Amino acid sequence: MGILRIVIVFVLAAIAEIGGAWLIWQAVREGRAWWWAGLGVIALGLYGFVATLQPDANFGRVLAAYGGIFVAGALAWGVIVDRFRPDRWDLLGATVCLFGVAVIMFAPHARTDG
Repeated sequence: MGILRIVIVFVLAAIAEIGGAWLIWQAVREGRAWWWAGLGVIALGLYGFVATLQPDANFGRVLAAYGGIFVAGALAWGVIVDRFRPDRWDLLGATVCLFGVAVIMFAPHARTDG
């Protein structure tokens, strides 16, 4: 359940953050109604709370690992929502990021709590 929980929380965080940023982008860059940006701000705030649900207590570690999830998630969002077609370099970069996430989150870390 530990790995599954970590993955689920990362996916939920990515949906909230990327979705929030996308909503703001739509309002500012694509001329959508102002309330799209308001929904984006709410989603971005929700991201901050979702991230705290990670079982690892180290903020820096969780946020660093989430950076890799964000990279891959942003590309996936582009494919699904905006019909973006990533090239092999986009896919390679996302793969490298996800490998980094796995190393950061699942490698055996030394205890630092005393």
